Amino acid sequence: MTDEEGGRVDGVEGIRDGDIDVDAVRESLVSWYEDDHRSFPWRETDDPYEILVSEVMSQQTQLDRVVDAWHDFLDRWPTAESLAAADRSDVVAFWSDHSLGYNNRAKYLHEAARQVIEEHGGDFPRTPGELSELMGVGPYTANAVASFAFNEGDAVVDTNVKRVLYRAFDVPDDDATFEEVAQALLLDGESRVWNNAIMELGGVACGKTPRCDEAGCPWRQWCHAYETGDFTAPDVPTQPEFEGSRRQMRGRVVSTLKEYDELPLDDLGPRVRVDYAPDGSYGREWLSGLLSDLADDGLVEVDDREGETTARLRR
Repeated sequence: MTDEEGGRVDGVEGIRDGDIDVDAVRESLVSWYEDDHRSFPWRETDDPYEILVSEVMSQQTQLDRVVDAWHDFLDRWPTAESLAAADRSDVVAFWSDHSLGYNNRAKYLHEAARQVIEEHGGDFPRTPGELSELMGVGPYTANAVASFAFNEGDAVVDTNVKRVLYRAFDVPDDDATFEEVAQALLLDGESRVWNNAIMELGGVACGKTPRCDEAGCPWRQWCHAYETGDFTAPDVPTQPEFEGSRRQMRGRVVSTLKEYDELPLDDLGPRVRVDYAPDGSYGREWLSGLLSDLADDGLVEVDDREGETTARLRR
């Protein structure tokens, strides 16, 4: 991302200093999420017990595999009270039968339910600090339950979120800085929708192999990785193939238009590809196709004036 003189503005400093329109960043992500997102049953409830079960099951297990197990578990033990009263060996057997990973998680979940009943009178703690006192509930899980059940959490920072922040805002691979930036972006009092949205972004658009344009990533106009083509991340040590791709070219269009109010096609083209030739394979028709894609995504505007086509970033 660039400043008014064309120099690069570091994403972290931009957020800290107000050089990045954080409100626009927030609104674009929440709108993207609310328009369309993956449907999981635990996203349709604010019951802290049901959400805790989903969070424990989801540790190192693909979400699609968790759905059936989650339904089966709640059919058998629909409340914290029923789980607390269950024989622990039955809970462990269920865990093993459904291939949900380490059996200790089943033991901890059973013990956490017992704590809720015996120590909290059946009422779940509401804050991350209180929830983390439950057996087997670490800081991440405590914060997730506080967010998704009570809307009282902090910014969730998991592997997906780190990948998004590292790529989008060039955040260094440092846990304290990830926490700082994630918290600065968090919508005040809206941890439920915000944390769901940013994790969805990491799961759908900004995975290890990015799908920026295919998934309509709402952060492309701010994204350092989209601009530079470097999609490495803490969990992606080798860069996916990108050189020469349409995604790279679209990123170059966005990057170039950040430096200018608008450009005619034949001024824009050479800045995107050095081998641009108006009537060549990489010429006006090719560039118009890129601009059409970006216009469909709401990133650029294209005007035809007196026979000349110009492009600019959408404001």
